This record gives sequence, C-alpha cells and structure tokens, in this order.
Amino acid sequence: MQTKLLRPSEDPTAIEQAGALLRAGEVVGIPTETVYGLAADALNPQAVARIFEAKGRPQDNPLIVHIAEIETVHEIAADFPPEAQALAEAYWPGPMTIILPKLDRIPMVTSGGLNTVGIRFPSHPMAQAIIRAAGTPLAAPSANTSGRPSTTTAQHVMEDLNGKIAAVVDGGACSVGVESTVVSLCGERPRLLRPGGISLEQLRAVLGEVDVDRALREKIDDSEKVSAPGMKYRHYAPKAPVTVVFGTPKTSADYIYAQLGENSGVLCFDDCAARFQNAAVVETFGPSDDPEEQAREVFDALRRFDETDCTEIYAQCPPSDGIGLAVANRIKKAAGFHIIDLTEEEA
Repeated sequence: MQTKLLRPSEDPTAIEQAGALLRAGEVVGIPTETVYGLAADALNPQAVARIFEAKGRPQDNPLIVHIAEIETVHEIAADFPPEAQALAEAYWPGPMTIILPKLDRIPMVTSGGLNTVGIRFPSHPMAQAIIRAAGTPLAAPSANTSGRPSTTTAQHVMEDLNGKIAAVVDGGACSVGVESTVVSLCGERPRLLRPGGISLEQLRAVLGEVDVDRALREKIDDSEKVSAPGMKYRHYAPKAPVTVVFGTPKTSADYIYAQLGENSGVLCFDDCAARFQNAAVVETFGPSDDPEEQAREVFDALRRFDETDCTEIYAQCPPSDGIGLAVANRIKKAAGFHIIDLTEEEA
C-alpha cells in the first residue's frame, strides 16, 4: 500500500479525499490539537480492525470515538448525564474524553469489548472538517506504532505507518502535544483515567471531587480489563530503557549526572542541559517552569532517542500539577514506572 500525504494547505480537495477514504473503510492519519490520530469509521468493525492491524495494538485496548457535533453524542452513548453536559459546556470542543455507557451501534471492537465508549469533540478545525467529510464518528487512537511515543507531526506518522495506512493529512504540529484527558462517568463518582490537556484541577472545578485511578500511580497488569487507552501495556517508550528521576530540577540533575555511563542518554529540562555535557545524548523538552511547552515537546524528544546509539535513558520529570500531571504520566509510562523518587530526601 502506498500512503498518500495529503496537504490541505496546498490542495483544496485534501479534506474531501480523506473523507472519501474513511467512508470507504480505509484508515487515515489525521491531526488533532493533542496528537495525530489514526482514524477509521467508528461504526464499521472491519475498518476499526484495520486500526489495530496497522498499529499492532492489543484488541482489548479501547478506542476513543471523535465527533464534530455535540448532538452526535446521543447517537452513540446510552446516557448523557448532567455531569457530562457540564463538562461538555466547559471543555468541548477540546482535549477531553468522556466515558459513558454505549449504544449497541458502537461495535465491541471499537470499545475494546466493553459496554462503554470514550467520546471526544476535538477543537482542531481540520479534525472537525475531516469528521464531517467522512459523515460518521471516527475511532482514532494515536497514530503511532503501538508502544512507541505518540506522533505530533505528519512526518512522525509517516515514519511509523508509511505503507500501512491509506493516507496522512498534514495539519502541522499539534498545539497541546499530549493525548486527551479521559474521565469516566460510569461509576458512583467521576474518575480520572488518563491525565491530558484538561487538568485534574479543571475537572474538579466543574465536577467537585474526582477520583484518580491507580493506573496513574502504578503499572497495571496486562491481564486486567481497562476502560480507557493508555492505562496498561507499554506506552510512549523509545527503544532504550528509561529511568525517571523525580525531584527538583537541581536534585534530579545532580542524581542523573552521577549515574551517567558511556552510552547514557538524558531527557532533561532546557535549563539543565549544560549539566550533562558528558552524556552521550541529551534531548530537552522545555524549561522546568513551562509544563505547556514540555507537553508539546516530550514525545518529539522521546522519539529522537531512537535515532541514537544510547543504551539507557535518564529522564527528569515535572511536578504532578496542572498539565504537568499528564507530562509526568507519559514519562513514567515510557519508563514502565521505573522511578527514582528523591522527594523524600528533599523534605
């Protein structure tokens, strides 16, 4: 298969071409404000199966369904409670996924075998235009090979999936850089399943108390059923093993410096890079006081390690507040929760 690279900035028919491919049951890489998505008709089991095949994704890992009109929720969810309405009014369109009971028209392959469905209304104008051109809700996990760092440019998608999917739509770099926040409204209380572009603090401003799933703190066993993507399996990881060092920028930098070997790589804050001149590879992902920039840069930085010969990676980690919680979660997942926590020593 030859993967087409469609550029709406140069070709006014690119969006309609993408829509036609999706209507025909093909898989297309599309831009969103979070990361690039690997889209297919969410109501077509055969099309959705092609997503799993292209990514090499486990079949029990549920997909998020993307919509371009809020009314579409009532066509795919069995219930849209007041809490969901309040979240939608506050943060849709935007980087937030709401998990709700699903209607039967959502195939089990889309929901990972669950009776729930994650729904998102992206804010990226091109994503909305592609959904409308397709004329159907789109299932769209991140457009990367399963387990690798997510893709934030069309070039990243082509690196992972060229020859495996019908097309990629080039919408430029993603503005958020980490995947959407996932919140479940299917239990007694709202539960944060994956941190993302909408912070835990923002969710609580609308919902009051929100529980935090243990998948944010520890590795989930592969045999467990989960209701959102990114909760188990190896995610966001470069080829070399990663160790996360959690502490202040200075303390974590000092610790990492002491560990470095001949083939060590370092993922660090911009303002700490000079500390690691003896490292084999140094990749930065934003200033230590700018978690929004860290979110935009972290996946790109992790992917760059695969172009090097480093055999181990040490990573600094931001505090877990605001969008920093999402950045920290992605780095910890990339490390398989192999964490050195220096905060007790600092206290």
